Amino acid sequence: MIQDIAPHHYHNEYHHFEIQKGDCVLFYRKREVLMAYDDEQIVYPKYEEISKKEARQYSYLFRIDDCRYFLCGEIDETLLNLYHFESIQKMRKAQPKYQAFAGVTGLQLAEWYRSRRFCGCCGAVMVHSTEERMMQCPECGLMEYPKISPAVIIGLIHENKILMSKYAGRAYKNYALLAGFSEIGESVEETVHREVMEEVGLKVGKLHYYKSQPWSFTDTLLMGFYAELEGGEDITLDQTELSMAEWFEREEIPVTYEDCSLTNEMIMAFKEGKIHY
Repeated sequence: MIQDIAPHHYHNEYHHFEIQKGDCVLFYRKREVLMAYDDEQIVYPKYEEISKKEARQYSYLFRIDDCRYFLCGEIDETLLNLYHFESIQKMRKAQPKYQAFAGVTGLQLAEWYRSRRFCGCCGAVMVHSTEERMMQCPECGLMEYPKISPAVIIGLIHENKILMSKYAGRAYKNYALLAGFSEIGESVEETVHREVMEEVGLKVGKLHYYKSQPWSFTDTLLMGFYAELEGGEDITLDQTELSMAEWFEREEIPVTYEDCSLTNEMIMAFKEGKIHY
């Protein structure tokens, strides 16, 4: 999956670092990241390449191995001679994987900083804590931490079949598993039961936790479950959420390996016979 970057190591603990030569700088334009390709490998601008660098503001993000990554909200136009903006969706397949992971994780933090400039209670300008990754209002004291939304991925299984679906009205048109965000006051297990009933009108029996994945494309922490069907298998489709949902025999699953998402890994694990309940 996209976060599996070994032998590289991701360090997300916050430090109040000052930027210096050799540090990578991430620039974003909406959902695009400034980068270049060197022998088909992602390269980000370094601090020493930036014009008027001392006049710009930088926010420390994280470290991968010994390389530190900073965010700069003001685009340096002179860099456009060497770098270009690419859609963040290209990080799903770009190489090296640790640089793709850096690009999409940086976007999650960039969006959080952009949307937390002002206090949601009193409207004052927020300031960044020097001790932790937190924005605080100097007037009323409101504290805001990075947005992380819990959600579930559900591999619903019945005998030798798994239920796969396609989203309605979204750019992503490939096969997926059932999924949904947890609501206030419910456990993630309850989310699984509710989402399956809402989207396809089916009942869930036993749950089997698989694994989790940080998914910065949507500020989400995904938790994957395989679920055993309880009762009938006839589908009642929620057409506002899904364009289709269908049972697929293990040997007939029309999905191939993609080293990025929890959804794909769960589908392939079932297809390859690694999952039996």
